[in-house]
Formats: sequence, C-alpha cells, structure tokens
Amino acid sequence: MLNKAPECQVCGKEIEGDEVVHIQMRYPKRKGFAEVKAYLKLEGKFTCDVCAKSKT
Repeated sequence: MLNKAPECQVCGKEIEGDEVVHIQMRYPKRKGFAEVKAYLKLEGKFTCDVCAKSKT
C-alpha cells in the first residue's frame, strides 16, 4: 500500500510531488516520528487543490 501513490478522494487523480493538497486526518497522539510521508499515506485522506476549491 505504501508503494501506491496517493489519490484524490474526490476525483481519483494521482497526487504528484510538490503539489498542493488538502489532507483530512486526526492529529497524531505521538510526537517525534520521522516517517511523515508514510504516516500521511496511511492515516490521511487527500483532496487535490482543484477539488478542495470547488467545494467552497
């Protein structure tokens, strides 16, 4: 699952590197973890900037 690139939960578009995204997730209880990208892929729900702006 970590090898698969994250996708927008609305349109299904693959999230590219250096792209602006919106992430829905719970604030982590732990502190001081190093694998941020892995944590986001496991715990976050990504929405691309275009879909997030069209909701408002």
